[in-house]
Amino acid sequence: MKVTGILCLLALASYSHAQTTSAINNHLKTNNMKNEAEQVVTEFLNAVKVADIEQLNALLHPDVEWSQPGNSRISGIKRSSNEVFQMVGKMFELSANTLKLTDIKSICVSGNKVACLLHWNAAQPAGGILDVDNIDLYTVEDGKITKVEVFTADETKEEMFWGD
Repeated sequence: MKVTGILCLLALASYSHAQTTSAINNHLKTNNMKNEAEQVVTEFLNAVKVADIEQLNALLHPDVEWSQPGNSRISGIKRSSNEVFQMVGKMFELSANTLKLTDIKSICVSGNKVACLLHWNAAQPAGGILDVDNIDLYTVEDGKITKVEVFTADETKEEMFWGD
């Protein structure tokens, strides 16, 4: 009877150790994924600030899905990094090369998703002004941004600025 009790205790201790080890490994994996996602998005946003096209291209997955809100010339879903760069080129054209990411207000991470509160400014020669906050939601997989969903604080203002 004593041997059976001891074996049960040993089995229980072994099971408990395996569960604890598994929980620790899962926690470390989640933290590593979170750290990688935050690092990739932070590098991406810093590259946006200085217009480092090479770095931006390195961080965007070639088949990235980018959702730009509204009903303007730049709105809609882009299904590749090439389409994203075409959109950004149009944004610079329409803003007379004044579009700037002026502030990264907040970066929040959950697993491989990163939500950022960003502030953008731009001005057009005809007098149009863009001064708006966006919340961008990035999905990061294997060190690349695979999906971006942009939410604007003022869709009407953006549509007026970017035009039909």
